[in-house]
Amino acid sequence: MSLSARMGIGFMKALAHVPLPVTRALGTVLGRVLHAVARPRRHVVDVNLALCFPGKSAEERRRIARQTFVYVAQAWLDRSWLWHAPPEVVDRRIRITGAIGEIDEGHDPTILFAPHFYGLDAAATALTKHSPKPSTTIYTTQRDPMVDEWTRRGRTRFGNVTVLHRVDGVKEIVGGLRKGGVLYLLPDMDFGPSQSVFVPFYGVMAATVPSLSRFARLGRAKVVPVISRLVPGGYEIEVLPAWTDFPTDDAVADTALMNRRLAAYIDAMPEQYYWVHRRFKSRPPGEPKVY
Repeated sequence: MSLSARMGIGFMKALAHVPLPVTRALGTVLGRVLHAVARPRRHVVDVNLALCFPGKSAEERRRIARQTFVYVAQAWLDRSWLWHAPPEVVDRRIRITGAIGEIDEGHDPTILFAPHFYGLDAAATALTKHSPKPSTTIYTTQRDPMVDEWTRRGRTRFGNVTVLHRVDGVKEIVGGLRKGGVLYLLPDMDFGPSQSVFVPFYGVMAATVPSLSRFARLGRAKVVPVISRLVPGGYEIEVLPAWTDFPTDDAVADTALMNRRLAAYIDAMPEQYYWVHRRFKSRPPGEPKVY
């Protein structure tokens, strides 16, 4: 266990008791500093925005880039109260809206399509706290074992949650779905070409895991989008109606459709999407690298 990890987690536990406006102000300062000094990551954001929004002016893309770093920092610091503040504090700061009956009503296997907006941890916390149904989430192992354990505990704080690593396979996931469970799935990142299909994302070919289509088909599950939005008072979590035309027998077409619908969600609040990820790091054969 590293000293830096122990100190960092201790800081987050202490920050859980600080008023939210102070935490958000600290995140604003930290985000502006990161935008100024984290040049390699800023380059990733700038390239992503140029590829996805060629019609926006350079100044508008710079504004989105500056704000996205603020949201990165604020969302990270918000884990302090999401994972350590009293439950009543969490309840006051997160509001669930929309078609919550898609989760609450009936016993249909359900996949929550949760794109990488900065509020995704808040959405997971709110929905597991709200629903008694057993749920599963998949995440990437953290390098530091102490941070990995802290993350796992945070994401299983409320509800009946099973956390699986990406190497754990699909059998347990599909089994949980077929029993009427809920899968919280974040399939909109580049995990390399071996796990992916190349489909357009904002008109640019992007390596995209077809797991949403495959799990929906194998688990006989409906797909319910969940959009998380960071707001001054905390977070708004919007549950959208289940998709009625998904999945089909064509996983590639399904994955392309997922990306088109994701782009429409992003267009409503581009600053809050996870542009710090190298979304186009894998290129189709023969295409040059973009970063």
